[in-house]
Amino acid sequence: MIKTPRTSRREFLKAGLAGIAGASILTKCSSNQTNQGNQSKDRKIVFRSLGRTGLRLPVVSMGSTYGIDLVRTALDEGIVYIHTSSGYSERNHERLLGNVFRNRPRDSFVIGTSPDFPYDFGTGDRSSDLGFRADPDLIVESIEGSLKRLKLDYVDIYYLLSIGRAETVSYEPYMRAYEQLKKSGKTRFVGIGTHSNEPEVIRAAAESGFWDVVLTAYNFRQTHREDVREAVGKAADAGLGVVAMKTQAGVYWDRTRLKMINMKAALKWVLQDENVHTTIPAFSNYEEMWEDLSVMEDLKLTSEERRDLKLGTGLGLAGLYCQQCRQCLTQCPAGLEIPGLMRAYMYAFGHKQPDKALETLRGWSSAGLACRDCAACTVRCALGFDIRSRTLELAGVLKNA
Repeated sequence: MIKTPRTSRREFLKAGLAGIAGASILTKCSSNQTNQGNQSKDRKIVFRSLGRTGLRLPVVSMGSTYGIDLVRTALDEGIVYIHTSSGYSERNHERLLGNVFRNRPRDSFVIGTSPDFPYDFGTGDRSSDLGFRADPDLIVESIEGSLKRLKLDYVDIYYLLSIGRAETVSYEPYMRAYEQLKKSGKTRFVGIGTHSNEPEVIRAAAESGFWDVVLTAYNFRQTHREDVREAVGKAADAGLGVVAMKTQAGVYWDRTRLKMINMKAALKWVLQDENVHTTIPAFSNYEEMWEDLSVMEDLKLTSEERRDLKLGTGLGLAGLYCQQCRQCLTQCPAGLEIPGLMRAYMYAFGHKQPDKALETLRGWSSAGLACRDCAACTVRCALGFDIRSRTLELAGVLKNA
């Protein structure tokens, strides 16, 4: 059972996480909310069980959110699970969380992280995926660094992230390494993370009998969203906890940031699937956090929200979210690693996070983007992206860095 040092929070978490209450309860928000854009009120918290782990979590958790006071407030206001990775912000996100956790009881929060494997610039794959096969010893070494930065003795979930191949899910050297970490008590549970070829990876995890949790990209913009839904159902039936990421599909419909995706509607769309146990949206300020938490007041999509999710299609906008389907790779005569470039484009122009875009573009130079040499682009993106124009804009980002 998860506890907390504050009486009101202790009572609400005791009921929710131990599963004594029903699917949702009310919790009193913190009254210490100076300049945080929210008034204190009772807040509805909806819980779902994270598969066979025994953890019972609010359906809205937290992704790569920065700002130490913002993270602290999120925990005070009902968020329990925080997702990070040793690769986030060159390990600084784990350090930030370590400072947050310093004075909190260990059983008052749930944390998931993962190793930071080397990146292959030619394909855009992490070396954890087959074809690269990072030394499994890196997994064991990496968790030691994470624990030191987080100032913890163990993590709750340790993921193998950026998996795009079913073979990697059952790669025995990786599984032995993760089993070793469980036996040593350095992680309670082990998970697989995927944002490419998700249905195949999720099914492999469900069939493996080894992994406890699956973290997957899942949103209303995916052209293969029904396949993802089916695979998620199979994972839940097999007892895996299901965590959804990339839920809000790039935030904006356009690079000029004039047409914003309805964030509440996008998050609700994912949570219509009861096989999704929690989600990890990131938020950069209090207003975004309150908006995400307010989703739990009523998970049902309104007719207006359903219309909002079709806004971009009606306006002929392709959006900024790249679903990493990799159908473009064989089409590019220059052999560009287009999925990685499109992800960087989303960070640069949709999220206004140039540092994250440049981190994604590690190993690239402006001159290395070969679209300048093509009179016209022959790549046909499944989501309708103008690959050539977006790549040329990224060349400008690199040139000015």
